[in-house]
Amino acid sequence: MSIDFKRKAPDLADNPKRKKRKIRIGHYAVNVWLIFWGVLSVIPMLWLVLAPSKTDRNISYKNPLSFGNFSGYLHAWRNLQDFNSGVLARWVFNSITYTVAIVVIASITASLAGFVISASKIRFKKGFLISTLIMMLVPPVALVIPLFIEMNKVNLIDNPLSVILISSLYPFGAFLSYIYYSNTIPPEIYESARLDGCSDFKLYSRIAFPLSYPLLALLAFFAFVGNWGNYFMPYIMLQSPTNYTLPVGLGALFLSTPAINPGSGATSVPILKPEIALAGILVAVPVMIVFLISQKRLIRGMLAGSIKE
Repeated sequence: MSIDFKRKAPDLADNPKRKKRKIRIGHYAVNVWLIFWGVLSVIPMLWLVLAPSKTDRNISYKNPLSFGNFSGYLHAWRNLQDFNSGVLARWVFNSITYTVAIVVIASITASLAGFVISASKIRFKKGFLISTLIMMLVPPVALVIPLFIEMNKVNLIDNPLSVILISSLYPFGAFLSYIYYSNTIPPEIYESARLDGCSDFKLYSRIAFPLSYPLLALLAFFAFVGNWGNYFMPYIMLQSPTNYTLPVGLGALFLSTPAINPGSGATSVPILKPEIALAGILVAVPVMIVFLISQKRLIRGMLAGSIKE
């Protein structure tokens, strides 16, 4: 009686198929997970867009994602315009003005700061970099009282300049610019320019700045998103309703609206749920538009400097 001690060799031909199946299962699982969170993110925005088309009663009792009629948007917009003698248009204008000024100042100063830390030959560059990192870690709420006292000393309380100057402080942008200039532009270019007699300002204006458009787009986008919907700092610094930004003004509108605050009593203008939803669209839609317009430049800016040759 003979015993066969030979073991059956594993079927290696099936291994690639199993690997492909595992890859497909993982791919499907990732897609399902992304679709799930995408739907969760889209549903609230979809409700916000559809709510002004309905009446106040229909918002409460009809399907949340149902559509009313286009005249509902016009009716809600007229009610918002009639609130407090049309102050809403002033809030929109203030938000656009403040945000544009902040974006321009913050983007340029952050780009300059990043260039100085990365390419200039000034002393204490490491100290400036460490202070920038520390400023990124400090929560903005901790600086409210010192900033309020400082603005009060220079008589800038209830002045738009207080919001613009404070919000233009952009330590994250300075650090992002430092990374960009350190990894994107070779230092040999700076050295060659210095041999030709270029100062640090000329290095920035003639070499670094023309090559930093993706960075500036990224800085401008983050500055816009962070300041367009900023509520806390303008609420602390601004006291007159005519100086309010859109988020602060809408907060005052909501507090005086029976639909949100029943203790406020009746108002001459019917500000109900459709008007509140339309006001939310005024805050959310500009960010979406800016993102859709600048998404290509954002991707370039985020990928620029990721590979150092």
